[in-house]
Amino acid sequence: MSAPVSLPVADRAAVRRAAVDLVRRDRRAFTGLLLLNCLAAGAAIAGPWLLGRIIDDVRDGTSVGHVDRAALAILCCAVAQLLCTRWARLVAHRFGERTAARVRDRFVDRALALPASVVDRVGPGDLTNRGTNDVASVATTLRDAAPDVLVSLAQAVFLTAAVCVVEPLLGAAALVCLAGLPVAVRWYLRRARAAYLAQGEADSRLAEQLAATASGARTVEAFGLQRQRIEACERAIGHSRATRMRTLFLRTVLFPSVDVSYVLPVVAVLVVGGTLHAKGALGLGALVTCALYLRQLSGPLDTILFWVEQLQSSGASFARVEGIGMVPRTTPAEDRSPVGDVLELRDVHYAYEGGGDVVHGVDLTVRPGERLAVVGPSGAGKTTLGKLLAGVDAPRSGTVRVGGVPVTALPPERLRRHVVLVTQEHHVFLGSVRDNLRIAAPDADDSRLTAALAAVGAEWVADLADGLDTELGAGGVRPDGPQSQQLALARVVLADPHTVILDEATALLDPATARHTERALAAVLRGRTVVAVAHRLHTAHDADRVAVMESGRLTELGPHADLVAADGTYAALWRSWHGDSGTD
Repeated sequence: MSAPVSLPVADRAAVRRAAVDLVRRDRRAFTGLLLLNCLAAGAAIAGPWLLGRIIDDVRDGTSVGHVDRAALAILCCAVAQLLCTRWARLVAHRFGERTAARVRDRFVDRALALPASVVDRVGPGDLTNRGTNDVASVATTLRDAAPDVLVSLAQAVFLTAAVCVVEPLLGAAALVCLAGLPVAVRWYLRRARAAYLAQGEADSRLAEQLAATASGARTVEAFGLQRQRIEACERAIGHSRATRMRTLFLRTVLFPSVDVSYVLPVVAVLVVGGTLHAKGALGLGALVTCALYLRQLSGPLDTILFWVEQLQSSGASFARVEGIGMVPRTTPAEDRSPVGDVLELRDVHYAYEGGGDVVHGVDLTVRPGERLAVVGPSGAGKTTLGKLLAGVDAPRSGTVRVGGVPVTALPPERLRRHVVLVTQEHHVFLGSVRDNLRIAAPDADDSRLTAALAAVGAEWVADLADGLDTELGAGGVRPDGPQSQQLALARVVLADPHTVILDEATALLDPATARHTERALAAVLRGRTVVAVAHRLHTAHDADRVAVMESGRLTELGPHADLVAADGTYAALWRSWHGDSGTD
């Protein structure tokens, strides 16, 4: 069994391209958003300028009516700023929600298009964390952070430019004092992306450990692995905490530096401006206007810096979300239709990433309509052989063919009409029993659904209060392990492929139920090819032929009786199981 591998992470260029593409898809709203922000920022700078004019006019002996008119103009500008800002936020939130929906849809499409072999080897924590926490972080940024940052950026640019226009010398002094701000932000940004990517990776690993421990709780208890699992979880928690402390350290350096950086310009303007005013080189109104502009600058800068941390975190999340689009897709090398139902393996070798071969030179032909049982000790390569037959994994060398066509040359939707793999892993979807079954056959009527349930021994559905309409999952009935597996097997019956590969598909059922279910499946699948990866040897007893795997090699092949008579590995397994089970 291979260790879980991580999905790729998009680089900065790929993230920028994805962001530009999202903006391009809703360019009208984005253009309107920028225009409204500029209008709001323009209205914001009018007030201090008018106030400065009032001060100078009062010193020059202007009339009360002139002051009243200027004050009314200030009020109108404030109202205009309020209206433009609120309208801009409304447009921004709508833009953000639409864009977030596109991100979610694209993630789901890409996740569903991932090659089965990749999904199989990627730990559930990584893909789950990207589809939940990372997507949610990106959506929050698009909905909340982006509008605030756009508004604040427009205000900061307009206010800084206004100071330079009113009095260039004061503007120069303010810019010199603001020079520390980009230094602090640059220091932070150069470290933040890597730190947040490491935090996301650590969170995925922690989720992986917790999920593995929870799902394997019975195994952990049975083999006394509690201490090992606790230590593994504690290591994952410690690593996650260390990455979070790293991002916290970055914030504790950034925020105090910034607080000092944007107070200094106000002090500098008051000192320099006061000196110039005392010498008669600067009017009081201009000094007050510039001071107010720089005092107002703290507001948008506060907002921008408040969201910098969220933007870095969501930027790392966006890189992880976009990363699944970088997984190579298998492109069929040819477009041929299988002729017949024969499954063939010829000199097949297979190795997981970073390891040696786990399947060595297997030659095997599975005849149409045959029931073949694959047996062997744990780690012998039985499950890997099933995945190769189903096209989930591609051989390192050699060929796997169905109907004369390599399984890797068939698109997944066409391959699944010929070969279906059913494992001991199963899933019950939210919805009714009927909804869960119709995933495999959308047009199936109730009689066909009932027949499929009966075929796998799921009579318990008839005892439910609402029958096929019974809701499953949260807020409804929660099927136990055997019941969930029976629903999964009923979907196989409804899908009706010509070849089914059962990888210990009845592992969670008790022996009596498992035997009943397998007999029912045998009746339903009569005339079709069935490859059963089995750990209960009664499955092999009932099969047409038995394939014995040892250390990745096919060592024995033949009918049950012949292999028992040969007194080889299978005979030893049979005697061991027969003696323990007490059955014929």
